[in-house]
Amino acid sequence: MYGRKACQLVKELASGEKGQLTLFNIDLIDQVIAECSQHHLELQSLIRKMQEQGLDVQTSRNADHYGALIHHLALVRNKRCLMAYVHNRAEVIQSLIWKVGPILPQQIEERLSHSEEEYFKKHSSALKSYMSRLELDLTVDMVPPKDPYIQVRVIDDIGEGIVLSDDKTANFAPHSMHFLKRTDAEQFISRGLMEELTG
Repeated sequence: MYGRKACQLVKELASGEKGQLTLFNIDLIDQVIAECSQHHLELQSLIRKMQEQGLDVQTSRNADHYGALIHHLALVRNKRCLMAYVHNRAEVIQSLIWKVGPILPQQIEERLSHSEEEYFKKHSSALKSYMSRLELDLTVDMVPPKDPYIQVRVIDDIGEGIVLSDDKTANFAPHSMHFLKRTDAEQFISRGLMEELTG
């Protein structure tokens, strides 16, 4: 009690790799929320007791006042730890669209809660809508390329009849090599379906 569980959430964030998501710890979050509910009940009980004794809650300085203060501060600390945990994960989720594109790889999706998956989808949708109004894909070429074309090798079967930006279709069979526009290949590279060949 008194913030230990919430502190574990923050330690979990600090111990992980920066920019990487661990499995969403719903069990620990539920324990912190249950602890907050308990603190809230204790706080309400102490305030009610002081009011029944005819004491002013703001100015009285007795054991009940300090007990209520401790429960209030524990509530605030737990809230701050929960917010830090959720906010940090939200920032990482927002950055994923720039790293992996609008479709999450399975190993990342398994680490998200249902609400985080919805958040990613809505964030992706908002960004896609914004880019369509600009008629510009902001997720491609975070560093300006030296050459607009790259040579790639297909790692996994992507399929036939994939439409490219110049309205041509391509067959991306496993282990085949292609010379593509960087903008066409980038989405497949970020999802691990292709690799860029250098040299």
